[in-house]
Order: sequence, then structure tokens, then C-alpha cells
Amino acid sequence: MALVRVGDKVIDRDKIDRVLDRLFELRQNGLSQAEAAARVGIDRSFVSRIENLGEVRKGKRVALIGFPVGNKADIEAVAQSAGVDHTWLMNDEERWAYVQDRSGIELLNDVVRAISGFQQYDQVIFLGSDFRVRLIEAILGDRVTSVVIGRSPIHGDVEVDPHEISAVIAAVRGGADQ
Repeated sequence: MALVRVGDKVIDRDKIDRVLDRLFELRQNGLSQAEAAARVGIDRSFVSRIENLGEVRKGKRVALIGFPVGNKADIEAVAQSAGVDHTWLMNDEERWAYVQDRSGIELLNDVVRAISGFQQYDQVIFLGSDFRVRLIEAILGDRVTSVVIGRSPIHGDVEVDPHEISAVIAAVRGGADQ
């Protein structure tokens, strides 16, 4: 237990952390500030102040998806530093293992589940072959920003320019958080 004395009060820091964790969980699950505040027993204005205090950026929810990316760790680092909400990159070995480890129906279900999950993002940045780019654009429409990394079929890993991906992320967000 982390206790802090402030004047004649003794404050339980762990309790504060638990309440904040619960508050953020409620907000992430779609409750309004007023609803979340009521559930944890605080004022709505305090919720607003806490969110403003910790705000890193405003803007679109962005996902970055791509394969076969040879310099996956570099691109993941770019995505993380830019605050991308979801990153799913695979190198060539991982993508083939992903396909081979599933039956046809399992693979189809996984793909449909993944694509439907992309609907929660305002923008999806997709790195892939010209064929796969056309396919994902047909499915997601203007929600996707594509980067063609090779002609289909791509055999082996492709090194992706981290500066290009950084620029695409900034453009997708309108540069607001860069």
C-alpha cells in the first residue's frame, strides 16, 4: 500500500490508481464522462481535467497492417512512436506460418474477423502487394490508405522505408500529433 501524507490527511495512492484504471476502462468502453464519473463516484469535471492532463493527441484512430515486411521491428517502432492504435505486421516467414497453421475455414474466419475489426479505426494504413492493396481498398473503401510494397505475388520480405511510413501516418492524421 502506497500511503502519502498531505497535511493531516493520509492518501492511498493505490486506491487512486484503481479508480483511475476503472474510469479509463469505462471511458474506453463508450461511457460518457458523466456516466463514468457517476460509476466511480467523482465529478464529471474531474474526469475532463484528468483526460486533458494526460492527453497525448487528438485525432483519428489508426491501424497499420502489412506483410511481408522484412524490417518489421523498424516499422513497428515508427508506428509506436507515432501513437498508432493497432499494428499488425508480419514478415514472410510469419505470414506463411499463419496460413499453414490454419484450416481453410479457420483462415477465412480469421480474415473476416480481422477485416471487421478494422471497422473500429478511422483509417487503416495497409502495406502489401498491388493485388492485396486493390482487394483491401475494395473492402474498406476510403477508410484505407495503401502503400504498395511490390507486385503480386511477393516472394520474400520487403524492406519498407520507415520515413515513408512516418510521413503516411502524419498525412493520415493531418499532422495534428506530429
